[in-house]
Amino acid sequence: MNTVELHCIIHAERSEQLSISDILVAQLSEVGYQSFMETPFGLKAYIPEPDFDVERIQELPIHYMFPGKIKWQRRIIRDKNWNSEWEKSFKPVVIDNQCLIRAPFHHVVKDYPFEIVVEPKMSFGTGHHPTTSLMIRWMLQQDLHQKKVLDMGSGTGILAILASKKGASRVWAIDNDGWAHQNALENTQINGTQNIRVIQGTANSLQGEIFDVILANINLNILLQDIPEYAKSLNADGTLIISGIYYHDMSRVMEMAKQYQFYYIGYKEDNRWVAVAFKRSSPAE
Repeated sequence: MNTVELHCIIHAERSEQLSISDILVAQLSEVGYQSFMETPFGLKAYIPEPDFDVERIQELPIHYMFPGKIKWQRRIIRDKNWNSEWEKSFKPVVIDNQCLIRAPFHHVVKDYPFEIVVEPKMSFGTGHHPTTSLMIRWMLQQDLHQKKVLDMGSGTGILAILASKKGASRVWAIDNDGWAHQNALENTQINGTQNIRVIQGTANSLQGEIFDVILANINLNILLQDIPEYAKSLNADGTLIISGIYYHDMSRVMEMAKQYQFYYIGYKEDNRWVAVAFKRSSPAE
């Protein structure tokens, strides 16, 4: 199936451009766009060609919020060329000299404590984006042995796979995108991580389950929306690690987290992106 790449060019100062990008991601997600990539001029969004609808783009509320500041360019990515293009550009990634992320077509001689193999298709999460690498850096510092872990917005399943390889007893990987769901199923099989339950859904899919660690690499609006659900689903002494946000938005997330009895541990930053860690306050605190 062919894919439409929609390049959203934002005519604004850099700080405003970043804010508009966050809103665009949220609004485009609601009309079926499945993957996003930041560019120097705005962002690129991807949707299967049969689902592309010009009128839905023209009717997005963001046009009224920021009149005249967004222009669109569209191109078709032919399905037969997608994987070959990835093979040309997708390079192995090593994070903190501990975790190697590679595709099946890579041949790496050096051994690392953790190795994750991903089919780099249309799903988010190959280790190249700062938010993914920041999440992995946090995870490498966590004791996940015999922990129950939730990976929200799982994309390729890379964080869920690392949790399993770090000894988690059970792992849930949830993403609302059908393409990501299929890709995560494929990647969990490639890595032999059989204790991962891959679910196509949202925070509404948690069904009262309780986790020791929740990982959420999504976007600002979804994070703010879902923090109350994470509070219901995390053990009293559990850990929440989130990313998908810029440094200048961190205070908004911290304020929301505080309302739901999460206390701040720290953050890691890369090129303005941050990953923030919290502990769930126990009733005795």
